[in-house]
Amino acid sequence: MDAPIELRDVTVRLGGETILDGVSVDVRRGEFLALIGPSGGGKSTVLRVIAGLLRPVSGSVRVQSAPALVFQDYRLLPWRTALRNVQLPAVLGAGGGLDAREALHLVGMEAYADYYPAQLSGGMRARIALARALAQSGDVLLLDEPFAALDALVRERFNAELRHLHEKTGRTTVLVTHSIREAVWLADRVAVLRGGKIVEILDTRGEGRVSAYTDGMEAHLRAVLGAGDSTRLRVEGREPFSRSRLLPLLAIALGLTVWEVAAAKLNAPYLLPLPSAVWDKLIASRASLALSLWTTVSTALLGTLLGGVLGLLIGYPLAKYRPLERFVSPYLVASQSTPIVVLAPLLVSWVGYGYLPAVLVSALSALYPIIVSTLVGVREVDRAYHEVFSSLRATAMQRLTHLELPGALPVLLGGLRLAASLALIGAVVWEFVDPNHQGLGFQVQRAANYADKATQFAAITLLILFGVLVYSLITALERRVMRRRGR
Repeated sequence: MDAPIELRDVTVRLGGETILDGVSVDVRRGEFLALIGPSGGGKSTVLRVIAGLLRPVSGSVRVQSAPALVFQDYRLLPWRTALRNVQLPAVLGAGGGLDAREALHLVGMEAYADYYPAQLSGGMRARIALARALAQSGDVLLLDEPFAALDALVRERFNAELRHLHEKTGRTTVLVTHSIREAVWLADRVAVLRGGKIVEILDTRGEGRVSAYTDGMEAHLRAVLGAGDSTRLRVEGREPFSRSRLLPLLAIALGLTVWEVAAAKLNAPYLLPLPSAVWDKLIASRASLALSLWTTVSTALLGTLLGGVLGLLIGYPLAKYRPLERFVSPYLVASQSTPIVVLAPLLVSWVGYGYLPAVLVSALSALYPIIVSTLVGVREVDRAYHEVFSSLRATAMQRLTHLELPGALPVLLGGLRLAASLALIGAVVWEFVDPNHQGLGFQVQRAANYADKATQFAAITLLILFGVLVYSLITALERRVMRRRGR
């Protein structure tokens, strides 16, 4: 007998409890087998054993080719479009089934290839998940109640489409379902699981397929309701304009007004210059201030980049191996508790003055937030997505590049916002120490020596504007990332 799937006396125990107890079943090539039974009976466990996600404590499992598994909750990667989700098996080296666009066409979703999962209805996501499975290599398709969350009419329509797909592709298919009617209508055979054992296997070919959905009052109600449709896009409307968005501008205008009034009343330019005097200084000294701005900006940006790379390289292994995190944690806490202004003079004695130590101080300032955000972000990636990658036989590097880093991106961007601000502080601190590094920090210190408050305020204004710009750019990117994920 040609059987791509063979289970012999398979026993599975989880948490000390026996989930499967001596299960034996063969699935013939091109056959559609349905597994039914009460909740907790072991149906999904059988699929996980076939998919290689669970190892039995005893018995044997033989599957001729790597199965494609459609999970009950679909598990589409929220940062990839519909097309890129279907292309994932090919990207990870598990392709070989249908071409991604052909698979989308087969499930009627080719028009929505560029949409993200958050923009699609549940039924549309179910189709994408099925298309991803069809794009995988092998001829074994495993379905873990893929339509359980859909309403009755849509589910019936999908059942008809699934039956058509099975007839067209000829894939050996195993379906887990709670619906007796669904099992009888779709499957060639139905296996009944109860208490972790297969108690009966029924041949259902030709039985009930004509009458299951077409008799009596049920058929009349179905005709009145019409065909189920799962095609519902979640279109995000524009947020209505709110006057509260003008509050930051109002706060800035109020602050400048208070500054102007206070400076005029005090009438002491050597203590508090007028805003107009600061503006005049910005115009008059624009060449030297621009050069100093570039010195500080380049140092801060390179420091953020270097701190970010080092933070990722340190934070990722800490996220993956908790004993390593516990071992390193005292040093991390000590480094965060030591003010950078204390370390700067030490670096002078060790590496001297210059551009390189300036970047190093800036990078050290940015390091800790990136380490922590990497650690938290990688650990927050849902284990459900890791199961998808396990079913696709992904390597550790593929998990890193296609799952863990994209999954952790929102948290990483949050850490980057803080890191960029601290890198700027680190760059300015170094300029207070190194007289040859003539950035905006140097301008502030030199102006203080000459009681030139207008220049001091001009340099501080440029620092604030640069900090706000970087913060705003990262925040805008973070919002775009979150919006694509429906959050």
